[in-house]
Amino acid sequence: QVQLVESGGGLVQTGDSLRLSCAASGRTLSNYHMGWFRQAPGKEREFVAAISRSGGSTRFADSVKGRFTIARNNADNTVYLQMNSLKPGDTAVYYCAASVNPLMILTSEARYEYWGQGTQVTVSS
Repeated sequence: QVQLVESGGGLVQTGDSLRLSCAASGRTLSNYHMGWFRQAPGKEREFVAAISRSGGSTRFADSVKGRFTIARNNADNTVYLQMNSLKPGDTAVYYCAASVNPLMILTSEARYEYWGQGTQVTVSS
């Protein structure tokens, strides 16, 4: 089992940037596809961004394309989500997820096996 802990959330203004971190323990992250999902109040959890275990493929939700970047640092066993030009619509709890699923679909929540507890991101007008 891999344990995931998100950090870096906070309260920012529209147009600001944040970098979220997902630190893993128990297993090396190099074996896992990694994704970021978010859940706003009253809404279901939705896909945000993902990176393949090799780092060679990335995916982004249409709502964040051009603003968010995902990266992984295997030396630190950490995955990052760089969020730029933040909008109030980005306000949500952001979750890190991991998967070793051999039939992986990076954008599919159902394919991820392990989840962190989330970190709150609030973007004010």
